[in-house]
Amino acid sequence: MNIDWGHFTPWASLAGGIILGLASAMFILLNGRVLGISGILGGLFRPKSGDTSWRVAFIAGLLLAPVAWGLFAQMPQMRVDAGWSTLVIAGLLVGWGTRYGAGCTSGHGVCGLSRLSPRSLAATLAFMAAGFAMVFVVRHLFA
Repeated sequence: MNIDWGHFTPWASLAGGIILGLASAMFILLNGRVLGISGILGGLFRPKSGDTSWRVAFIAGLLLAPVAWGLFAQMPQMRVDAGWSTLVIAGLLVGWGTRYGAGCTSGHGVCGLSRLSPRSLAATLAFMAAGFAMVFVVRHLFA
C-alpha cells in the first residue's frame, strides 16, 4: 500500500470530521432525529405531512455545498476509475444495503456509534468488513 503524500490532508480531514460531528449532534439535539442520509432521502419517497420541506432543504444543502465551495476555493480534481455501469450497480447495491441494514454509514457509523448503539456497532462492522472484502476481491482477484 502506498500513501499519496501529496494529497494527504490531515487538517482538512480533521476539520471535516469536526463539522460532521457538530452537525450530527445539532441535528439530533434540535430535531430529535438521527442524521442518516439514506433515511432523510428515503423519507422524500414516502412523505408525511409537514415532513418534506426540511428534507428537501437538507438534500439541497448537500448538493449546493460543493457549488458554494467552488465560489471561494479551487475544487479538487476528481477521478473515477469506473464505468457508468459499475457506478450504477454499486449505487443500487449501496441503496439495497442501507434498506436491508436499516441505515447508512452516517446513521449507524456516526450517529449510532456515538450513542453507543449495539445495533449500529454490528451494522458498522458489517459494512466495513464487506467494503474491505470487496476491495480485496476487485483489486487482487480480478486484477
